[in-house]
Amino acid sequence: MEIVELAIPDVKIVKPKKFGDHRGFFSETYNKSVLEQAGIDLDFVQDNHSLSAERGTIRGLHFQIPPFAQDKLVRVVKGAIFDVAVDLRRHSPTFGKHISATLSADDWNQILVPIGFAHGFCTLEPDTEVIYKVTNYYSPENDYGILWNDPELAIEWPINIEEAVLSDKDKRQPTFSELEYPF
Repeated sequence: MEIVELAIPDVKIVKPKKFGDHRGFFSETYNKSVLEQAGIDLDFVQDNHSLSAERGTIRGLHFQIPPFAQDKLVRVVKGAIFDVAVDLRRHSPTFGKHISATLSADDWNQILVPIGFAHGFCTLEPDTEVIYKVTNYYSPENDYGILWNDPELAIEWPINIEEAVLSDKDKRQPTFSELEYPF
């Protein structure tokens, strides 16, 4: 397993090895010991699985506030996504900045999004399936978000506004400047 730091070093790409032959493949997609050796000591408590039927589906930008804040380890098992993490840590030198990466079932890469970041993605292919591990349970009372296309964030999404497939919740999220930051 290879761990790669991104421009915001706390967000990392995790690249599991994949061994294949004529029968298919085998991959160890999570190994607590390997991550601990890389300085990532997290206790995942829940796995989530989403299917997005249409290309251009936006899920996010979401986060949970303390005491239910979550680290996330995100991977794509079918299709591809444009993945985004926005730094919400008020005293961070990268506060308000974002990092993006393409994750795909073909590349078999994952992204580690730590506590203190809003997370979201846009599907690049129809019928995309995403699985992610989290370090805290879902809490509706602590679930927050930011408007996905807030101009202040200047995220260069791979689709036009008219193409975005959104939930009602994600259409109504506040802008970055309207939030109070608990991190």
